[in-house]
Amino acid sequence: MLKEILSISGKPGLFKLVSQGNNMLIVEELAKDGKRMPVYSRDKVISLADVAMYSYSDDVPLRDILTNMVKKHNAKTAGIDIKKATSKELYDYLETVLPECDKDRIYPTDIKKLIKWYDLLVNAGITDFQEKEEKEAEEAQK
Repeated sequence: MLKEILSISGKPGLFKLVSQGNNMLIVEELAKDGKRMPVYSRDKVISLADVAMYSYSDDVPLRDILTNMVKKHNAKTAGIDIKKATSKELYDYLETVLPECDKDRIYPTDIKKLIKWYDLLVNAGITDFQEKEEKEAEEAQK
């Protein structure tokens, strides 16, 4: 699911990939009215499936952190005011969803973005962050 969710540099929020064309992508806003727009090859586009956060042992994929957040908040928004939260509060929160976080390499702005993305995804009704291949593997093991 996260492969289709994109972050576009210079544009607020998250976007869902709708279609691909020559040298461009058609994306739809997750929040607001779901407006569609083209994104060109000159724009920096990152799939959330490619994002990870630093920990002391190894980089942790964003899908694992988001899954921990869903469990912590019972698939509801985080309820944290990121504009008023102090750095200590942000790091304390991150430790609850990513216990081995590397505080030297993760900045408060990264944590704010994580919380903002989580809230956007939950408000859009997206709470299952495992990829299809992982689900199939888990079901095969049962």
